[in-house]
Amino acid sequence: MEILLLSLLSLCYVFFRLYKLILKRVDQSCYLLAYECYKPPEDTKVDTDSCAKICQRNMNLGLEEYRFLLKCITKSGIGEKTYAPRNVIEGREACATIEDSLKEMDDTMFDTLDKLFTKTGFSPSQIDILVVSVSMIVPLPSLTSRIINRYKMRENIKAFNLGGMGCSGSGIAIDLVQQLFKTCKNSFAIVVSTECLSPFWYCGKVKSMMLPNCLFRSGGCSMLFTNMSSQKHIAMLRLKQVERTHLGANDEAYGCAMLMEDGEGYQGFCLSKSLPKAAAKALEMNLKILVPKILPLWELVRYCGVSLCQWIIMKKALVSNNGLETKSINLKSGIEHFCVHPGGKVVIDEIGKRLGLNDYDLEPSRMTIHRWGNTSASGVWYVLGYMEAKKRLKKGDRILMIGLGSGFKCCTCVWELMRNLEDTNVWKDCIHCYPPDTLTSFFDKKYGWINDEVFNFVETQILAKFQQRITRDH
Repeated sequence: MEILLLSLLSLCYVFFRLYKLILKRVDQSCYLLAYECYKPPEDTKVDTDSCAKICQRNMNLGLEEYRFLLKCITKSGIGEKTYAPRNVIEGREACATIEDSLKEMDDTMFDTLDKLFTKTGFSPSQIDILVVSVSMIVPLPSLTSRIINRYKMRENIKAFNLGGMGCSGSGIAIDLVQQLFKTCKNSFAIVVSTECLSPFWYCGKVKSMMLPNCLFRSGGCSMLFTNMSSQKHIAMLRLKQVERTHLGANDEAYGCAMLMEDGEGYQGFCLSKSLPKAAAKALEMNLKILVPKILPLWELVRYCGVSLCQWIIMKKALVSNNGLETKSINLKSGIEHFCVHPGGKVVIDEIGKRLGLNDYDLEPSRMTIHRWGNTSASGVWYVLGYMEAKKRLKKGDRILMIGLGSGFKCCTCVWELMRNLEDTNVWKDCIHCYPPDTLTSFFDKKYGWINDEVFNFVETQILAKFQQRITRDH
């Protein structure tokens, strides 16, 4: 009898521990309740003519630099409806002030947060955790302090400022929130992800530092998270996995994207030729860890079997695998949607090629770079917004977000949809226009004549002609 009683008590204890473990895992879940992307004012829009006018103001540029800019803009995939900081639009890019930087940050943060609180009905006083990710500006007081002061948040709020995270900052901030949720039960968290471009618009002539001017544009996003299971019914997404990779120990990867000054003292962001190699390596290492955690067992077995067969064939034939078709793993067996970082057309196409994605998979990222440009870490949320506006996202689907940032870092997040999503969000005014019939650059159509070889011998005259045309167009 005593043995039976002891066995029952032991069994009850085991069930109790399992129950506590399940409850603990539920409390540690990270749910996205809402997100809000920033749409800048219409008077800060950068169309073909205003872009040419900005280029023309840089008196350090010669014919070769103008041709380089035209090539970059044409190949970037950016359209005519992106936005730039107000000081750049007003012609003050060479003398930006602290006020310009703070105004840019305030406009983005407060606009998205106002809409986020209005949409969800939650009060700023209910927020327990606040994380702001902005790479290139660290004011005093901090950006989190500006938000806390504006919305009069609680004194015991946990606030974090992340700097220098680059285009992977959004995912890194979410990973921080997920870790905090493990010890902070029944909490709400807000993540604000944006970038400050006002003081870092490059005015020199170093090509690797001119490239960011062609790619980066104004934008940002605010997100509301919780680990409360009672809010599960209104959640949009549930975070399933976060994986981070850092190649900072490699000198080449570390130096491929840096904020610096050129030889003439002009400050800007430098993107070196080693960037694609570093990005590819970081993504490869990240996926090696992530893939076994998110794909079904049968796909992993299939891939191992195919890889083994290829290895045996090569071994017997004593040849390299150059003549064989390499079978990549099928990510679509565990992922339905891909939020590829919209860093530029070349970046999107290369990631798509490596992951075996088709035009349908890459359309959201391509349309995002065309409509909004590279908005740094917030870009993946514009991509998600496109998917939602196109009514692609259905309950139970899984989404892979890929962020690549300076350092060099790769951060991937896997989400599960908690319900069908159909809000047109920040895309509501233009989603009916996408995808367009063609993504041909208007800048190339209008100023493509600058590539004419005949002008190689008359650089002074061609620059004067270029400036005259811009003046006449305006």
